[in-house]
Amino acid sequence: MVNFELERTAPLSLDEAWRRLTEWPRHGDVVPLTRVTVVTPPPTHEGTLIVARTGIGPLSFADRMEVTRWQPPDGDGPGRCRLEKRGRLVLGWAEIEVRPGPGGRARVVWREEVRVRPLPSLFDPLLHAAARSVFGRAVNRLLRRP
Repeated sequence: MVNFELERTAPLSLDEAWRRLTEWPRHGDVVPLTRVTVVTPPPTHEGTLIVARTGIGPLSFADRMEVTRWQPPDGDGPGRCRLEKRGRLVLGWAEIEVRPGPGGRARVVWREEVRVRPLPSLFDPLLHAAARSVFGRAVNRLLRRP
């Protein structure tokens, strides 16, 4: 199991940064070989189910997630979202926080704990590096794309 945290500052309002990070199908546009589907009807709320399918054909897996905290930004108040990963292969959680940053910018904090079932802890350093890289690039792309 690995834990990591990413922080970014973007020249966006809190609401716009929140929208870009929590329009779930957009994640499939920025993570290679991934398609994201929201299973429950909109809008997102506690209990929303999301499936991220990664891979090609028989070499793919589903990362099933449930929104367990949904608190959009309110004025200058921070927005917070927590996703519990409940797939057969990928377990853990992800938290997204959007709060006021310097100069009227949005400050994003992405925290994640991830465990891949068949991987022994010997592979944690490799998993940590890969997860930080993939999610770091994804957050950057989500924040840049309108």
